[in-house]
Amino acid sequence: MPTNAHAVSVSEIKYAIENRDGRRLANMYADDAVLRVVDRDNPPSKPREIRGKVAITAYWDDVCGRTMTHKVEEAVAAGDRLAFTQACSYPEGGKVLCLAMLELKDGKIAQQTAVQVWDE
Repeated sequence: MPTNAHAVSVSEIKYAIENRDGRRLANMYADDAVLRVVDRDNPPSKPREIRGKVAITAYWDDVCGRTMTHKVEEAVAAGDRLAFTQACSYPEGGKVLCLAMLELKDGKIAQQTAVQVWDE
């Protein structure tokens, strides 16, 4: 487990996600991090890969800039791994569910895989 005093934690991720703080989330990633997103438009054989902190910052700015609520429902951390479920709701009632697995290195997110589904 990272010994870095500023290591990413469940409570930090929960706070940033639920407060739609994209910059705070982006600062949890290593400069060369990779975020893989699997969903209807990006199947497992061709996941969307967002590489590097600059691109990941733009991703979180977009997600957190949307008018919707985010709630981390369940989360667990063990060693250099962290996983959580995130439930989101749009004002008109549409729902999104995201399951995420993170690998930490030196207290930062080095890799993340997110699987998301949403109401059609």
